[in-house]
Amino acid sequence: MSSPVQNTVQAPMPLRPRRRSFAGPIVLIILGVVFLMGNLHMLSWLRLANLFAHYWPALLILWGVVKLIEYQQSQRDGVPARGIGAGGVFLVIAIVVCGLIATQASRFNWGELRDNMNIDDNDLNNLFGETFNFDDHLEQDIPAAATSLRINNDHGAVRVTAANDNKITVVIRKRVGAENQSDADKYNKQASPTITLAGNVIMLDARTQAAGDHAVQSDLDISIPRKMEVHITSRRGDVSVTGRDGEVEVNNQHGDVSVEDVNGNVKLNLEKSSAKVEQIAGDVHIDGRLNEVSVTDVKGAAQLDGEFQESVKLARIGKSVAFKSSRTDMEFSRIDGDLDLDSDDLHADQVTGPIHLTTRSKQVRLEDVSGDVRLQNENGGIEVSMRSLGNVQIDSRNGD
Repeated sequence: MSSPVQNTVQAPMPLRPRRRSFAGPIVLIILGVVFLMGNLHMLSWLRLANLFAHYWPALLILWGVVKLIEYQQSQRDGVPARGIGAGGVFLVIAIVVCGLIATQASRFNWGELRDNMNIDDNDLNNLFGETFNFDDHLEQDIPAAATSLRINNDHGAVRVTAANDNKITVVIRKRVGAENQSDADKYNKQASPTITLAGNVIMLDARTQAAGDHAVQSDLDISIPRKMEVHITSRRGDVSVTGRDGEVEVNNQHGDVSVEDVNGNVKLNLEKSSAKVEQIAGDVHIDGRLNEVSVTDVKGAAQLDGEFQESVKLARIGKSVAFKSSRTDMEFSRIDGDLDLDSDDLHADQVTGPIHLTTRSKQVRLEDVSGDVRLQNENGGIEVSMRSLGNVQIDSRNGD
């Protein structure tokens, strides 16, 4: 009799448990340390945001290096390598999405948006730090050869008045955005204004950009001899000039510009600014895109070119007046009274011709007019009263 055959089954070798991945915890630890440094004011939040916007791919590189090391270690130990997992996938997606948003945000022109929305740097400082105030003072003698002053202030008001001596005196009131006093002191020192001489020109630079991305606003109160010419470049801030015998030139964005009591010519190149010019012995030339404009008591000629969003007021212009915009083109020999112009109406009183006026979609009313008149208007009424009758030609379309 044959003996029964016994089948032996070999028990499977027990699998070693997978090791937990350290990639996610390492990345979280790094992020936690970074945010802790922000809370402890060791780094400003703006600085942290800028670092993340530029270097966030390093987190993915670190993640990949850790996973590669873990895979090689699992191969040596003979255990299955652990995958990324649902939590890891979510974290990677969050890093990529937030990183791309931060990168695009860092490339965006926030300065232009801030200007268009009229947001002050103090509002941003309240979100990312505090505002610290500093006062400074500069004074030096003016060389005999110097005849002109050029002022450059990227952010802050500029006020120029006449001095009783032959010195340039600058009083500086500065506002600095920073996380703490130590940083504010450093930024304040970096953004110290300078006075230099180049030939017959004195250069005054506020250096508000010298502190990099940190917000610095410098208001300059300047006194110089009345005879000197003044040329001002100001990107954001009000400008005031009074008491000049020489020429005044202002390039300004997003501010209110006031020029008064000037014996020389006045030239303004403005962008989204308002202008007030009065008591000028020379000529006045204004161009750009402006809000409100007021020009009064000018002995010379007045020329205005550009786009005017709100209102234009002209009064007592001794010589020729030329105005040109996308909707209105007009010329007068002089204005003894006043002229008001806005988006819907044009009213002038005591004007002398020859008058050339072309406009549209306005109610035109000219009173006490003398000389020749040539007037064209579309979609608006016209009313003209003459003091002394000249050659009058009126072309009115779709209006009374």
